[in-house]
Amino acid sequence: MFVDKVKIYVKAGNGGNGAVAFHREKYVAAGGPDGGDGGQGGSIIVKVDDNMSTLMDFRYKRKYQAPAGMPGEGGRRMGKRGENLIIKVPRGTVIKDAETGAVIQDMSDLDEFVLCKGGRGGWGNKHFATPTRQVPRFAKAGLPGEEHEVVLELKLLADVGLVGFPNVGKSTLLSVTSNAHPKIANYHFTTLYPNLGVIYVEEGVSFVMADIPGIIEGAAEGAGLGHDFLRHIDRCRLIVHIVDVSGSEDRDPVEDFEKINRELAEYSPELASRPMIVAANKLDLLAPDSDNLKRLRAHVEAQGLELYEISAGTTQGTKQLMRTVANKLRDLPPVTIYEADYVKPLAEAGDSGELSIQHFDDTWDVSGPWLAQLINDINFADYESRMYFDRQLRKSGLFEKLEEMGIQDGDTVSIYDFEFDYER
Repeated sequence: MFVDKVKIYVKAGNGGNGAVAFHREKYVAAGGPDGGDGGQGGSIIVKVDDNMSTLMDFRYKRKYQAPAGMPGEGGRRMGKRGENLIIKVPRGTVIKDAETGAVIQDMSDLDEFVLCKGGRGGWGNKHFATPTRQVPRFAKAGLPGEEHEVVLELKLLADVGLVGFPNVGKSTLLSVTSNAHPKIANYHFTTLYPNLGVIYVEEGVSFVMADIPGIIEGAAEGAGLGHDFLRHIDRCRLIVHIVDVSGSEDRDPVEDFEKINRELAEYSPELASRPMIVAANKLDLLAPDSDNLKRLRAHVEAQGLELYEISAGTTQGTKQLMRTVANKLRDLPPVTIYEADYVKPLAEAGDSGELSIQHFDDTWDVSGPWLAQLINDINFADYESRMYFDRQLRKSGLFEKLEEMGIQDGDTVSIYDFEFDYER
């Protein structure tokens, strides 16, 4: 089965908790705190596998979670980090945000991408020892790993896309011009999924051509198979429009040509504006008294397009068509790579009443689910990010609550692996 679009949920591993431990050794008095930090959680990494051609592996498994980091241990031993979870996809897979549809990453020119980062490990109590606080009996919890619901959408990396009504000879043309072996038969929708073939024109000149399953009228609204597979010509630099001029199915070639073009325009106006070559196929079946070829040529050339006469079944004109395609491709821009336009929304402050606040000497330890998410999103090396963090803390009412609990100027506020001195 050809699967080219799936929705999956991914979650990186949480960071391990820091340890509360004290050095105990013979002849060493008051060894002091030596609790180690928790290990970092495993990340979700998407990796291209050029041996894959569909997203079939995701049909039954839709949830992926990386292992968490291990807790820290005594002796200042850091917990083992969680192993990264690698998700393999075919080249050409576009990762999109499930909610907005924005592009997160196009896995066409990149071999690896970190989709979700593992949570940072929590600090052990060794970090909290000061001259006035020599026996810290607290440590920090690890931060949660990032999570995301995404859509994986495969868009074939082909230079040329073959389009046309069912049974017009697209698969036959691909089979006689490349080493591809698509299913060929004299009935509609023989091709149920896109086929790729590499066309070798001459030494050092080749291109990839895709046979897109038959599009019918209404495909842009979901009729037939075209709606499912039109995405696979999104990247194509050139479209070869195959038209049956023989009238073997009692259809008019001019009407067929216009119907397919309308479907392309309704699906994507940008796609409809791509360079196009028209191939009048099944010349060997054209009746001597038919004016189909003459009418189609006049109609196509009036739109400024080139028409080539071929018979894929007998290979008549196919080599010339492929040479023309190769020459056209030399002057066209490379295959489309989609730019990432997804902007991760920053976490918003919740209510300070949802936070856990613990008081240890002159240190106030603050934690909570929304605060963990917020601190994960902040780049403390960036001034604007720090100001955003400060605004969110004030918005939550945290500072007012700390003052109600008796915090003093100069006390330390500790939020996971970030600390600052409190000043009114």
